Amino acid sequence: MAYLNDNYLKLKAGYLFPEIGRRVSAFCKANPDAAQRLIRCGIGDVTEPLPPAVVAALHQAVEEMAVRETFKGYGPEQGYEWLRSAIAQHDFRSRGIEVADDEIFVSDGSKCDCGSILDVLGSKNKIAISDPVYPVYVDTNVMAGHTGEANPAGAYAKLVYLPCRPANGFIPEPPKKHVDVIYLCSPNNPTGAVATREQLTAWVNYALANQAIILFDAAYEAYITDPTIPRSIYEIPGARECAIEFRSFSKNGGFTGVRCAFTVVPKTLLAQTKAGERKPLHPLWSRRMTTKFNGVSYLVQRAAAALYTPEGQTQVKGLIEHYLGNAKILRSGARQAGLKVFGGVNAPYIWVRTPKGTTSWQAFDQILNQANVVITPGSGFGSKGEGYFRISAFNSRANAVEVARRLQELKW
Repeated sequence: MAYLNDNYLKLKAGYLFPEIGRRVSAFCKANPDAAQRLIRCGIGDVTEPLPPAVVAALHQAVEEMAVRETFKGYGPEQGYEWLRSAIAQHDFRSRGIEVADDEIFVSDGSKCDCGSILDVLGSKNKIAISDPVYPVYVDTNVMAGHTGEANPAGAYAKLVYLPCRPANGFIPEPPKKHVDVIYLCSPNNPTGAVATREQLTAWVNYALANQAIILFDAAYEAYITDPTIPRSIYEIPGARECAIEFRSFSKNGGFTGVRCAFTVVPKTLLAQTKAGERKPLHPLWSRRMTTKFNGVSYLVQRAAAALYTPEGQTQVKGLIEHYLGNAKILRSGARQAGLKVFGGVNAPYIWVRTPKGTTSWQAFDQILNQANVVITPGSGFGSKGEGYFRISAFNSRANAVEVARRLQELKW
């Protein structure tokens, strides 16, 4: 008899976004007229077309694939050298950050990398996770067998939860106890909070003192407009010895349907073997990539490289300004509706406190039924997300204006 991975049975009934999809589908079926005016501000999916520089690069790459002399088959699993070099130079070295070309690993999504990184980390690690948090961090650790069972509140045994509240700006403080692996996300999904230089410095110092590793999700770094806020963990001295950084082209270049991202694994980052030896993670991640991944397609990597051209940079800036403009409108609309609002300044997400006595799923249902708007209930991001909901700014300008208007008409 074949045996399954029992760890999957520990998972809650459904991943957050499929559950939202189920409820929205049921609503639309029961209310066909209201379904016609439905506006989705739930899942963080972009809405605007690909930048023209990307479209041109895709067309050119297709033409190359149509000719024997320029046709490309399997490429390097870690990514083509010209893309890795462009990333390292533009995103890091031009900003005074030490990152080598071969410390960049190109992939099809930071979501995938955040889960796959567990392949090279041991099962005995004490893992710390923010609460609320992007659900993938938790669920992939459950799948890998790094947790116990979930309690009635949905918290898993063996995980160390770091509460994120208004008092700490929704950025967790280092714990008093020892942990081995820390998930940090800035700009944060779901709260829209950003970590200050002082906060990140405290985390790097903690990681160095405890020989811990920070898994730093910077998928939304392009939305940081405040020059005092770090856009990379490697801006902090010592981070190359304790951090892995994940980045994505999904939200700055509109690549959610194209799929391209990258992970930075410094050669100076070490972890301990069972025998107590300190070994570098870089060659292990490289081996994992070359064994389990055939690489991002040539067409997509050419499209990603186009984002670093002068034209591409201008167009990316335009996309960021569009979505941040939406965030400003949605923040204002929620505030005028009498709601307490966080985030949405250096991030594309608005984190909203529900009215007193209203749960996050009750808020979801009420906003869906009364305003015909889809948001994301905060409890889906962890127990400390209860009492909040997330509004995504990824939408057209007209929809953002309309959602802001409808929020002000809600009757709680």
